[in-house]
Amino acid sequence: MNIIKTEIEGVVILEPRIFEDERGYFFESFTEQKFCEEVCECNFVQDNEAKSKYGVVRGLHFQLPPHAQSKLVRVAKGRVLDVAVDIRKSSPTFGKYVAVELSSDNHRQIFIPKGFAHGYSVLSDEAVVEYKCDDYYAPECEGALAWNDADLAIDWQIPADKIILSEKDKCHPSLAECKTLFE
Repeated sequence: MNIIKTEIEGVVILEPRIFEDERGYFFESFTEQKFCEEVCECNFVQDNEAKSKYGVVRGLHFQLPPHAQSKLVRVAKGRVLDVAVDIRKSSPTFGKYVAVELSSDNHRQIFIPKGFAHGYSVLSDEAVVEYKCDDYYAPECEGALAWNDADLAIDWQIPADKIILSEKDKCHPSLAECKTLFE
């Protein structure tokens, strides 16, 4: 496994070693021992999967303490732009984000530690996104940022008129409006 550090401390991209032959391919998508040695100690307790069509933007979601979540995200089918926004108030990169393309072709994964808002846009006709979480979903701790926050200026790589949002994701506050949540 190749670990690629990003410009934000703690967020890493994982590239598996892929074994290919005339039958197809094989790779280890997760090995706890290697992950703990090369990334961090993390006890994943829940796996989630979401299927979406082109133009869907999901996010930017987070959970606050005591149920903040770290996530390990991969794409089983299709292609997405995955985004992690640093919402750790004491971090020197607060309000900055990492965006990486994850696909069933590149087999990359992104590890997003606690203290980040997470979202993605679907760039292919359809995508299946799978992710591990190190804490359970807790609705009383959930929050979200506006996908189109002008201060974040995320390029979701989809024309604005093609973006599809849930009703819930249409009305989240900006990072500036949420700052007191993160103190």
